[in-house]
Amino acid sequence: MLSLFEESAFVAHNVDFDLSFLRKQVEHEGYQFPRMPVFDTVELSRILLPQQESYKLSHLAEHLGFSHDRPHQADSDAEVTAALFLKLIHTLKQLPVLTLQQLVPLVRKFKSDLEPVLSEMIHEKLNKGEDNEERFDCYRQLAIKRIPEGSSNVENTQTYSFSSYSQKLFAEEGTLQDAFTNYELRPGQRRMMKEVDYAFQLNEHLMIEAGTGTGKSLGYLVPAAFYAHEHQQPVIVSTQTIPLQEQLLTRDLPLLKTILPFSIDVTLLKGRSHYLCLRKFEQSLSTIDSDSYDVILTKALLLIWITETETGDVEELNLPSGGKGFWFEVQSDAASDLGRYNPWFQRCYYHRARRKAQKADLVITNHALLCTDIMNEQGLLPTYYYAVIDEAHHLEETASDHLGAKTDYFTFTYLIQRLGLDVEDEMLGYLYQLIEQYQLPSVKKDLPDLLGSLKEELDELFRMLHGFVLQKQKTSSSDVGRIRYRYQSYLEKDLVWQAILECSMRVHMIAKDCLVQLKRVLKTMQEMREDMTYQDRGFVADLDSVVQSLSEQEDILYDLLLEYDPNYVYWIEVEPRGAKNATFLFKKPIDVSDLLADHFFTKKKSVVLTSATLSVNGTFRYQEKRLGLTDFGVKTTIIPSPFSYMEQVRLLMPTDIPAIKEVGEEAFAEELSLKLWRMMEVSKGKMLVLFTSYDMLKQVYKHVKHLNEIGTYQIIGQGITSGSRAKLTKMFKQSEEAVLFGTSSFWEGIDLPGDELKTLVIVRLPFAPPDQPLLQAQYDKAKEDGRNPFMEISLPQAIIRFKQGFGRLIRTTHDRGCVFVFDRRISTTRYGKQFIRSLPDVPVYEDDLEALLEQFQDYM
Repeated sequence: MLSLFEESAFVAHNVDFDLSFLRKQVEHEGYQFPRMPVFDTVELSRILLPQQESYKLSHLAEHLGFSHDRPHQADSDAEVTAALFLKLIHTLKQLPVLTLQQLVPLVRKFKSDLEPVLSEMIHEKLNKGEDNEERFDCYRQLAIKRIPEGSSNVENTQTYSFSSYSQKLFAEEGTLQDAFTNYELRPGQRRMMKEVDYAFQLNEHLMIEAGTGTGKSLGYLVPAAFYAHEHQQPVIVSTQTIPLQEQLLTRDLPLLKTILPFSIDVTLLKGRSHYLCLRKFEQSLSTIDSDSYDVILTKALLLIWITETETGDVEELNLPSGGKGFWFEVQSDAASDLGRYNPWFQRCYYHRARRKAQKADLVITNHALLCTDIMNEQGLLPTYYYAVIDEAHHLEETASDHLGAKTDYFTFTYLIQRLGLDVEDEMLGYLYQLIEQYQLPSVKKDLPDLLGSLKEELDELFRMLHGFVLQKQKTSSSDVGRIRYRYQSYLEKDLVWQAILECSMRVHMIAKDCLVQLKRVLKTMQEMREDMTYQDRGFVADLDSVVQSLSEQEDILYDLLLEYDPNYVYWIEVEPRGAKNATFLFKKPIDVSDLLADHFFTKKKSVVLTSATLSVNGTFRYQEKRLGLTDFGVKTTIIPSPFSYMEQVRLLMPTDIPAIKEVGEEAFAEELSLKLWRMMEVSKGKMLVLFTSYDMLKQVYKHVKHLNEIGTYQIIGQGITSGSRAKLTKMFKQSEEAVLFGTSSFWEGIDLPGDELKTLVIVRLPFAPPDQPLLQAQYDKAKEDGRNPFMEISLPQAIIRFKQGFGRLIRTTHDRGCVFVFDRRISTTRYGKQFIRSLPDVPVYEDDLEALLEQFQDYM
């Protein structure tokens, strides 16, 4: 075997693993393992295929189209690894010489012996003289993908309106029929298009609940496109989640373009931090000595990615965990924008996205950017008067997040580390060099000491806050296992709290001292930046960005601890098992309705709000009030789902479930686990179990896991099984028999059609825990105003959530399944009936569990 190794290279998928035991065995047999180049296809895939979702060998094989019929069999794995390696080398060869040259210093820190390979490729390309001008834009030693600045707003000679064209659209052999391979006429979609068009034409606000399967996206995109085209007015389309944005771009927009009789410009605009700043990235390549392996890997994959990406949007990337921190250093931000002084300005991804948005007919964005724009004087979105808000049941929550404030220990630590605590260190070191070089008024020599003191005081402050929350008995767990405490600073009489306030005052005084010095020297530097080199200008902009961020965080901290506004709620969250300073502070407005009314709805001519869950018991009163729409004469419409729920679904309510109040949480969790296990035995399919409490989920997961020791089920628990929501959903889809336990984020936005989900279990009616700080404050305010907080806030919210959860089951006209509700309140309380009334017409059955399982096994 050793003779095979002569003049060869060793290639493996995760090379350390294979190489270490092979070397050990060879040495055990008394031979010396030969020196040879090694290549790790995991590492190379991470760099050269930066947009892959997963780097598992089987996933890469599937995505790249290699046949891999026997995964985890040694010969099959080796063959696929070889094919993958050849593909990766081919990818390297396609790169421009500039990129290969920039990779050389980085790859010296890799496991793979790439440097000789790169040197040979560079030598070959230079000798041949490559011509990449059409594909790549080579500028300042970086090669980026050449993106033609498309001539936007294609001239459409004829103007069409939706009403004049709709006949042709819906005709039997019409445009819609041509666009789809299996077109089914959806009366609901047609009605929705007309409603949206009327709202825009009559300048009215409209709330439209469109049941699952209506074809909601095209229902608003088609009339929005016609309106934008006819009136030369941009229409903004906002969604809450990234998956829905992706769906609009990849699935719905290509369809839209085939349906429309004219060409249309559509673009996506996200918040600034989503985009790579090429100036910062270029500068980061000059310092690699102190970088960790993950940061080096991230720099390398970004070099490859900029030769492929047209958007510069981080969502395209699969960053290593250590690379996520590095992204903060190279993301675009307003404070460090050099404007005309930035040689990258014309090529800047963020500014390019904004330029495209200024010319577009439809701009797709998210609620977060929409809310930032509403409250921002500069106007991040193009001027607009017409908008569609999809997933509108989230608008209040996002507005509340954006009008609030938060800070934490880690944000401060990161900023202070960026500045450095030493004259030899980080930004401070460079700052002192520039002061000397340009003979600027010096900052005091004690600045590093001041920053050191600031860090110590912050450490002490967040530690005290952590201890204070843990000693309070009035605590509650948030969704991520943190403990929460709501406070009103001026009412806290505790001695520890007084010490916290004194400490935060010391932080304020020291921070102000540091910031005054830094801002003074920055002002002088900015006045003379005409005389500075490009690199020095870049440094000043980055320093300004960090100083501004530190100043903002310090203002927020002061505001959260030393000031009080009765219109806001304040609270602290701590990690009980985390570091002693893992502490997070928040404030949010108790009511956003007036702010949305004054800053948004008053200023727009027509806003269409849509979602599958906006009404409660057939009325929109709850959402109207929460969103500030009460005085606008808003029109409302409910378009029912085209699915036949009478045929497709059974709503089952077991009567032999104990009430949690009577038996306690532990006994309830045990009983629930046994019932779920019994259902798993009967169904042999896939089951989604929705919880309202993370603690309950953990308890049930533990019991079911124990019962499953001899079973074949894959049991996936949110927050227990490692991975993001998308990863857990994928794992669930790929299993044949699985149960997925999820809390809040699984109640909506996941699509599991057909056999991917047959049984849905709602453990408790989804009332938000009453000790959530924002809810508590809303209840208190309702009581003060003489209103009933349960009927006006708690119940409508729970019903909307319940409808979201119910909507997970039936996603197509062919789906069938059962929804089990394990909360007896649905049939034993007066308000319980309202949950059932809010659902589409669905057959409801009550009996003990065994009887229900026997009767409806074919639905499971």
